[in-house]
Amino acid sequence: MAFATLSKVLLSDNLDPCCKQLLQAGGIQVLDKPNLSREQLLAEIQDCDGLIVRSATKVTADVIQAAKKLQVIGRAGTGVDNVDVEAATRKGILVMNTPTGNSLSAAELTCGMILSLARQIPQAAASMKEGKWDRKKFMGMELHGKTLGILGLGRIGREVALRMQAFGMKTIGYDPIITPEDSAAFGVQQLPLEQIWPLCDFITVHTPLLPSTTGLLNDSTFAKCRQGVQVVNCARGGIVDEGALLRALQSGQCGGVGLDVFTEEPPRDRTLVNHPNVISCPHLGASTREAQSRCGKEIALQFVDLAQGKALAGVVNGQALSSALEPQTKPWITLAKALGVLLQTLASPVKGSVQVSTLGELARLGG
Repeated sequence: MAFATLSKVLLSDNLDPCCKQLLQAGGIQVLDKPNLSREQLLAEIQDCDGLIVRSATKVTADVIQAAKKLQVIGRAGTGVDNVDVEAATRKGILVMNTPTGNSLSAAELTCGMILSLARQIPQAAASMKEGKWDRKKFMGMELHGKTLGILGLGRIGREVALRMQAFGMKTIGYDPIITPEDSAAFGVQQLPLEQIWPLCDFITVHTPLLPSTTGLLNDSTFAKCRQGVQVVNCARGGIVDEGALLRALQSGQCGGVGLDVFTEEPPRDRTLVNHPNVISCPHLGASTREAQSRCGKEIALQFVDLAQGKALAGVVNGQALSSALEPQTKPWITLAKALGVLLQTLASPVKGSVQVSTLGELARLGG
């Protein structure tokens, strides 16, 4: 039995053509309208059952509120920073991502950053284009024998570890979810963060942006690192505190940085970008033909499977919605709807909402 009836899906960002083709082959009407203004998006979304985005579209609470029929939001990529997942969950809307689609591309970019930092390849190339032949200025280092700290040992962190081990790097890391036994299987020794900082020649981060990971590298942690440590962030802007990073670069505590992501994108403050020891890219982690094709294909197939009542994949808020749909929870949802109708009748034309909170056994059961 299908979880949702998906008759019309809006593609509001530029996606690989295979996405539209697979959706249509699955019997779903597709509105392919990238680069919509906020007002246009609010208008178009009203009668759509599904929405698929990349990173440009911001699926905010007001967009979700305007979507009267919306049942599922798909993010063709890993992070769902641009989707208000809490607002979607409150409205009973599934949020999906494609967690494997861009893993290899992001891992390869990270490895390219590490190589570029070690040998100052972009700086040397720019010098050559200026007509110079300055061999002494670009003295690099070998990666063989150096220690790489990997913070976040999921799909991307694992792929980075395997590739950099081929260069003879020692890989250590930390992840609160991956067990030490699992990471040891792909050659990463897990250590507490306090032990990792002073051991690393290079540090790369591969975590989501959460309250617990925001500013993971900061003034305090930089002070614990080896002088001249090299840092790579191809994950999310904000994991590395940009102010602390600049201070560490200026003092020499940090020897070089590879940044593909920024707290503000594009960054209006160009101080970091213009620093001579910073290599930067405009958020290119998933910008390969292969990754875009995989992400477009994966999210389309997930939508088709959902419409056909098959097993769900890549659901970000599935556990919360499963709890909401359990038998012991349904009477409370019915009550909330009834109270909402009552409020609307009594308060019309004033708009409002009703939130029902439960106490006792139901709350302990996770309802």
